[in-house]
Amino acid sequence: MPTTKRATSKEKVTHAAGPIASRPRMPAEYGIPKGNKGLLPWSHVEERLRQAKYYWICTVSPAGQPHATPVDGLWLDGQLFFTGSAKTKRNRDLATNPAVSVHLENGLDVVILEGEAHPGKPDRDTAVRLAAALNEKYGYGMTAEHYETNAVHIFRPRLVLAWQQFPQDVTRWKI
Repeated sequence: MPTTKRATSKEKVTHAAGPIASRPRMPAEYGIPKGNKGLLPWSHVEERLRQAKYYWICTVSPAGQPHATPVDGLWLDGQLFFTGSAKTKRNRDLATNPAVSVHLENGLDVVILEGEAHPGKPDRDTAVRLAAALNEKYGYGMTAEHYETNAVHIFRPRLVLAWQQFPQDVTRWKI
């Protein structure tokens, strides 16, 4: 059960199982409530990210051209893991600019993340967990050895927005 803690900045609530939640800054005409009542718990975001079948990865080219593409991926330990050929536009963009926006497919139960994605190789335990989870989720996948020997992109969010009943429960987390 979330616990509430008074913070120096009004609008902040600490959830025992996650980052600090607050209201986002939006124009007044959107009607975002002023108080903390109705904020979504971090567990809502975690659950949506774990259950998502596809993740929309939004990158920017060196020339400033935006690019969005859906990917298979896994939300594990507060990070999104995804792969793909180094020749894809997405991965070429990430090679020069790691800034990424990620969102899910549902426009009514919204989860939007901003952060960075960097290539990396997971440790053995994480590689085993990724291989098992990918096979379970998609019915196909890579071996743990593949994850250990080939780079996988690891996305870590800095900012998260979510809502189910805009504007009443719109919530922002800074990580």
